[in-house]
Amino acid sequence: MPKPPMLGQDRRTNPLIWCSAFICAILAIIVIVTGIIIFGGYLVIRPKVPLLYVHAARLDRTLYDQAGILSVRLTIIMKAENHNKKAHVSYYNTKLTLGYHGLTIAHLVADPFDLQKNTSQELNYVVESSPIPLDPPEQYLTEQSLGKTKTMPFFLKGTSRTRWRVGPIGSVKFWLHINCHIQLPINSTAVYPHCSTRSH
Repeated sequence: MPKPPMLGQDRRTNPLIWCSAFICAILAIIVIVTGIIIFGGYLVIRPKVPLLYVHAARLDRTLYDQAGILSVRLTIIMKAENHNKKAHVSYYNTKLTLGYHGLTIAHLVADPFDLQKNTSQELNYVVESSPIPLDPPEQYLTEQSLGKTKTMPFFLKGTSRTRWRVGPIGSVKFWLHINCHIQLPINSTAVYPHCSTRSH
């Protein structure tokens, strides 16, 4: 008669596998608890992205001669706002370009600054351009602006970085992008475009 098969020893789970499973369980618990803390902090603090916008702009002076040379003087007032009631915000690397019909007039920069909770700050720029030689198409558009529309088109674009701490969530960094097209009256009337980073 054939012999019944011999049963081998019971296979036991390797202790290393138990150890790995225990570590994974601990890590999963940590991730879940961290997620709950972050979500709870978000609900309590409700962080808001800071703003940067053009508060006011004015064309103070325009000089244009028959040779097609243009020079201008402008006042630009930017405004930074922090609507967070429980976090202060740092602004840094603020770099803006002011231009006219594709031509760069000036680069506007700002030193790093902080905004306390629920506050705002104005950045005042007075721009005096160097004489700008215009090509024939730009000369024609400028003459139309000075003679008919009585307004001149400018653009302001650039970026700024912000950093703020939101309770248990930690430090949050955000890029602010601004791209504004502003029509300025040649009679030095101020306009309030309120073109902001929120528009994008």
